[in-house]
Amino acid sequence: MTTQAPTLRLFFHPRSRAAMVRWMLEECGAHYDITRLEFHTSMKAPDYLALNPMGKVPALTHGDTVITETAAILTYLADLFPEKNLAPATGNPLRGSYYRWMFFLAGPADAALTAKYFGHLDQQTPEQVFMAGYGSLDDVVETLRLAVAGKRYLCGDQFTAADLFMASYLHWAHLMKTLPDLPEFSAYTQPLLDRPASLRSIDLNTAELAAQPA
Repeated sequence: MTTQAPTLRLFFHPRSRAAMVRWMLEECGAHYDITRLEFHTSMKAPDYLALNPMGKVPALTHGDTVITETAAILTYLADLFPEKNLAPATGNPLRGSYYRWMFFLAGPADAALTAKYFGHLDQQTPEQVFMAGYGSLDDVVETLRLAVAGKRYLCGDQFTAADLFMASYLHWAHLMKTLPDLPEFSAYTQPLLDRPASLRSIDLNTAELAAQPA
């Protein structure tokens, strides 16, 4: 008797960080189900809060396993589909760079770019620069620039979940005007956004928005 594999279900809104996870699912060639949630309403419903008390998307369930936080979901999926080579193998020295950029984007970069969007970095004091994990926006911009300058991929010659995460963040920051339009960013990002799985996910999100306007 064959045991059925647990179902992957993405809790999702097309105008959210969950779009990064949909791209990752497409890169993995995964079979998955989508539950669309709306901001301020179904994201705050008791049944969803039981899964993710933050009341935000994305969240991914894999059978009885619940994963929240975009970086955690991307990392989980890369390990769930090892044949897709979306993460350096354990023991590969490049695994360190992979973790570095996944956690940098999820932590300092996300915090700094969000703070920039809301104008919280306009008058940073030296004490705030010292205390904040991201330091200053200039620190974050230069770190990101150096990470991608002249690079096709972040981890050697292998496309990984870290590239997906980085390209998604740089694209989002470009749209939100929270990062300067540096040539290093566009040269790195555009080829990744043109990957077939990325284009499929964009088409799926566009269809989702057309069918169920927010």
